[in-house]
Amino acid sequence: MKKISELLDAAAGSALPVVRGIDDSRLDDPTPCAEYAVRALVSHLAQVVANFTALAARRDAEHGEAPDAVTGDWRERFGEETAALVEAWAAPGAEEGTTGAMGFPARTVGHMVLGDLTVHAWDLARATGQEFVPDADVVDELGPAMEAMAPKAREAKVFGEPFPVPDGASPFARVLALTGRDPGWQPPRA
Repeated sequence: MKKISELLDAAAGSALPVVRGIDDSRLDDPTPCAEYAVRALVSHLAQVVANFTALAARRDAEHGEAPDAVTGDWRERFGEETAALVEAWAAPGAEEGTTGAMGFPARTVGHMVLGDLTVHAWDLARATGQEFVPDADVVDELGPAMEAMAPKAREAKVFGEPFPVPDGASPFARVLALTGRDPGWQPPRA
């Protein structure tokens, strides 16, 4: 079983080229997350990364509306923030016990951020016309983890209803479908 920090390092390695590849002209484009345009989804993802860095260290996370993260050298800052996330989850004891106000097992909380980082990187890639290939070990870990958390995530309105996928769909397409996403989503044509 791989450590969450190793999986997050791989997920960040897949997500960073996508974030760095977002052209400013695409910031208002829609994403597969209907409630977020590209700029808002980048800000949301930055807040997720910061919150789950805090949770790994057993600190409180900031909830509420995400501040605009698309300021200054935001692409480089995202790289620094994901490096801090990996480091926080690599600390001794980060995967042990429970974390967060809801008292979830720490590894489950690690799976949550692993899912957000991977799925939102796909969202951003799709929205901005980029390729996204998630790490195979990350997808292998996310499949059963997302399946286990899906009922509660749907209850909390974090996941939508599962999207139907055909037999033979890729493991990552199945992960996306579990969250309620259409793995074939394309941006609307102008």
